[in-house]
Amino acid sequence: MNQLKVMMLSIKYNIMRQMTNKVTFLTNIVFMILNDATFIVQWLVLFGIKEDFGGYTFNNVLVLWALAATTFGFSRLFFYKAFELPDLIINGKLDSFLVQPKNVLISVITSDTSISAIGDILYGFIVVLFCHLNLAQFGLFVLFSITGSIIITAFTVILSCICFKFVKGDVLVDTLSGAVISFATYPDTIFKNVIKLIFYTIIPVGLTNYMPIHIIIEFNLMSLLIVIGVTIVSVVLAFVVFNKGLKSYSSSNLMSSRV
Repeated sequence: MNQLKVMMLSIKYNIMRQMTNKVTFLTNIVFMILNDATFIVQWLVLFGIKEDFGGYTFNNVLVLWALAATTFGFSRLFFYKAFELPDLIINGKLDSFLVQPKNVLISVITSDTSISAIGDILYGFIVVLFCHLNLAQFGLFVLFSITGSIIITAFTVILSCICFKFVKGDVLVDTLSGAVISFATYPDTIFKNVIKLIFYTIIPVGLTNYMPIHIIIEFNLMSLLIVIGVTIVSVVLAFVVFNKGLKSYSSSNLMSSRV
């Protein structure tokens, strides 16, 4: 509980620090919403040609994009530094976190935030309001936004631990973590066989977006339990792998402090 309180305080002060410049703060949010909204034109054109794509209606695609935006947003708002972990490891920038009396991984990934991620979250919830979801479906959407962001973060942390052993591991991390977001915005039914298998194993986009969207459309208890189970396992695995990798960490002897 103490670790959770520290984590929430860190996130709170990160956001407050970003709000000191209100113009920049609001501009980042608004432009991110506008950037995300450009997809609507693309899909309006496509659905003007064809009624559905792989069984996905326009409403289904809206929910899929909304879920992709919120999972991305929550992960970057609360755990932004997880996506910069390779740089911290390779350049020996974890020193200041190692001397703090709290969990190193939690301290690292919650040490900064991305304000533009608020735009992603707002965009996702605005879009889903036009998707005619009932209360239960909306509740599932919120749940999967959280589980998806946790899985994405844990996946990135696990990948980043490669950098404890390989200097150029950041290239692989950037490629695979970026692939999760890239593929999350396309209907899973357009992918077949081996590619689909990869999305449920190597690249967890199937568990962050595809399985959740099918549960929202047509509820399946077993699938829901699988998503929750994978979320828990991924978190545990992230802590285990990071702590093991930390034993191979090489300090840069860089003197720095955190406020």
